[in-house]
Amino acid sequence: MSSAPAYSSDVAFTPTVKSIQARKGSRAGYASMEERGSWRTGFTPDLVAFIESQTSVFLATANAEGQPYIQHRGGPPGFMHVVDDHTIAFADFAGNRQYITQGNLEDNSKAYLFLIDYRTRQRVKLWGEAEVVEDAELTTKLMPENYRARLEQVIVFKVAAWDTNCPQHIPLRFEAAEVEAIVAGRDARIKELEAEVARLRKAQSSQ
Repeated sequence: MSSAPAYSSDVAFTPTVKSIQARKGSRAGYASMEERGSWRTGFTPDLVAFIESQTSVFLATANAEGQPYIQHRGGPPGFMHVVDDHTIAFADFAGNRQYITQGNLEDNSKAYLFLIDYRTRQRVKLWGEAEVVEDAELTTKLMPENYRARLEQVIVFKVAAWDTNCPQHIPLRFEAAEVEAIVAGRDARIKELEAEVARLRKAQSSQ
């Protein structure tokens, strides 16, 4: 039986990784991070808000032979639910019916979630284990209201550790709805200014 990891970050910092960190000069800094408490395992209010605001997430799994696979999951804000301090459940809508993720999780429950928000240039990494739940009551509970999709099942993700990245190299992007709102506000302001210019011209010509 394998012993529990000394630090939560050991889920990613294997002995091989640590040896490379030592060789490339970053091990001391990460060792200090470990001594200060390492990566978090429970959710903070800020992380809960971030998770539940996402419309897009990447889920990584691997099969029994270690072959990795990454799949995109998306939905309206709120399609990802924080169940408790260590658990996320999210709607898994019907897609191409390949079921690679589900097959991988049946053979190997280890999984990884990658969340990125381009507008705020934030990204969060979560390591843990996941399972596919085919439960009618839970599926109904997690189905976003008025969303035109078929919710086939639910993925429940148990978090072992999580960490954030710096915003370096993340491009600044906005959602289409946000851009439309900005453009609409600009157009409305232009109309106001055009109306004001017309009023002033009329007032000047009447003098």
